[in-house]
Amino acid sequence: MWKKFRVAAVAATAIASLVLAGCGNGGGAGASGESYTIKVALNQTETHPSFIALDSFAKKLKEDTGGRWNLQVYPNSQLGDQKEYLQSVSTGVYDMAVVSAPQLENLNKDFVIFSLPKVFDSIDHQMKVLSDKNVVGDVYKSLETSNNITVVGGLTQGARSVYTKDKIANTPADLAGKKIRVQESPVFLSMVKALGASPTPMAYSEVYTGLQSGVIDGAENNEISYATQKHYEVAKYFSYSRHLIGADFLIINTKTLNKMSSEDRAAFDKGWDATWKQHTELWKTDTEKAIKTATDGGAKFQEVDVDAYAKALEPLQNEFLKTEPQKALLEKIKATK
Repeated sequence: MWKKFRVAAVAATAIASLVLAGCGNGGGAGASGESYTIKVALNQTETHPSFIALDSFAKKLKEDTGGRWNLQVYPNSQLGDQKEYLQSVSTGVYDMAVVSAPQLENLNKDFVIFSLPKVFDSIDHQMKVLSDKNVVGDVYKSLETSNNITVVGGLTQGARSVYTKDKIANTPADLAGKKIRVQESPVFLSMVKALGASPTPMAYSEVYTGLQSGVIDGAENNEISYATQKHYEVAKYFSYSRHLIGADFLIINTKTLNKMSSEDRAAFDKGWDATWKQHTELWKTDTEKAIKTATDGGAKFQEVDVDAYAKALEPLQNEFLKTEPQKALLEKIKATK
């Protein structure tokens, strides 16, 4: 549930931004020659690949549209947490946000497939799928009528693993009874339960203090988020469970997207294509940097029994993929090489 003061602050900031940007209305920016500044909500830091790639997107879009369209990225959860992003983008409080797959799962169950173990073989396989509109085009458009949200495309979260405060978790048995932070979604709750731990839903921005205070005993995420959020300071044991390859999605208010002229929309699409590719390459190089940063800060990284984790999570696909469209999407994903 939204905190009233935060909603008011976000709304006030959005209104001020629109006035200062000289936003067009009606036909939108391309038609009148006026400029439009798209506010982008992000819960990562300025050193994260998502911010760096989106910042490059902003510069390129401004150049390619002659200043008619601008992106202003707000990192570090300045505009709230991801749970709030969906409603804010839907209503137009701001225009764009990066959200994880479980957030979209709460609006359309078909998005659950992007959070399940063993769906993607690698980051390269994942990104080939997430950028192929023949595979994901329908699900990307599925929220336009109901929620006024268009999914622009996907970004990798890399392989997600478990990290804890007290010791390496060589097998799921080592997680028994531990409180592990999860995103608030049925699939993540079931995933951690299947590993024998106690799932504890918590906003991403609250994980550090949750670990520090003992509200949670651990979390699951990738090496980059582990390092950029400095979680290694309060949870030093990173166990390479690699239980799934996670995904983020860039979403945009559908009405805002439809304001673009055909020329500007082409520039936007071209810019996004360069953005996810840059992000993917940054992810690969920055993962090694993140490991070094965390190790220098006292973190201990260790390979563990990934087969034991995989076996514990095997039932999840049958549990969550129940409809024919979901099964057909999985078949398309597996067929993409």
